[in-house]
Amino acid sequence: MASRKEKLLRALTIAVAVVTVATALYIMAFRLGLSDKFDFGAGAYFYADHPELQDAAETASYTSSVPKWLYYVLFFGWGYLMWRLWVWIDNRGK
Repeated sequence: MASRKEKLLRALTIAVAVVTVATALYIMAFRLGLSDKFDFGAGAYFYADHPELQDAAETASYTSSVPKWLYYVLFFGWGYLMWRLWVWIDNRGK
């Protein structure tokens, strides 16, 4: 028989899955993120296939106030946390 904690985790997992699928369907149904002006299939979401994107990218500039090392720390920290989560999930079944 499943414990109360296992039942709660199972219910939480199902709830997250349902919310994720519902959100994805909502985004697709209302075509959020698409531009009717550019019909490039999946590329329309990111405007990656826009003919003038290269020109816009060359003239655009952005300067971050965050030091570059912090991006690396956050990237590797997130990777470590996800690895530890994966190990924890993997060991739960044993």
